[in-house]
Amino acid sequence: MLVDVDQEQLLRTVTKVTSILRASGIPFAIAGGCAVYAHGGPATEHDVDVLVTEDDAAAARQALVAEGMRAVDPPEDWLTKAYDGDRLVDLIYRPNQREVTHELLGRADERRIGPARAPVLPATDVLVDKLLVLEEHRCDFTPLLPIARALREQVDWSRVARETAASPYARAFLTLLAELGIVHARDLSGTLRAVPEGGTADVRPG
Repeated sequence: MLVDVDQEQLLRTVTKVTSILRASGIPFAIAGGCAVYAHGGPATEHDVDVLVTEDDAAAARQALVAEGMRAVDPPEDWLTKAYDGDRLVDLIYRPNQREVTHELLGRADERRIGPARAPVLPATDVLVDKLLVLEEHRCDFTPLLPIARALREQVDWSRVARETAASPYARAFLTLLAELGIVHARDLSGTLRAVPEGGTADVRPG
């Protein structure tokens, strides 16, 4: 069950995770809602998403447990979990069936998240992951719109379109962004054939 937690406590968990994994020499990147927050987007969610390679996942969890966190064995085969009190830490090594690689982790930027500085997944990769989560039973665009508005100038929208082209839900969301003038339709052309020519308005602060 997902539990809403205090924002300040969640940021303390980010600081703790960052300190532990750095001391352990394990490459990682902060992703998900915490990455959105680090890039200037809406306040983060109920958990801390951390990308690690599959080879490092077990060691990362062991390092967190050694510092007082509680391990959890999830049924999914693409992540492992630990709890810092009631704050969930997801150690993700295969988000949306895509392997976490050292190349991906190497693209992370050092950014401040609350009291900590941590390697944070770039905004483009954050949006790719957010859109690839969309599917038949998880297709709510409402939380994605403010994220797209807040991060739009940091995002390579043409790469987002290419990397999510196989998802009809992602294509529908990107078409909506073009219709609303949040992104340039020309950045999506060739990938989103349904985007009209009239959707080429310049991006303006919203």
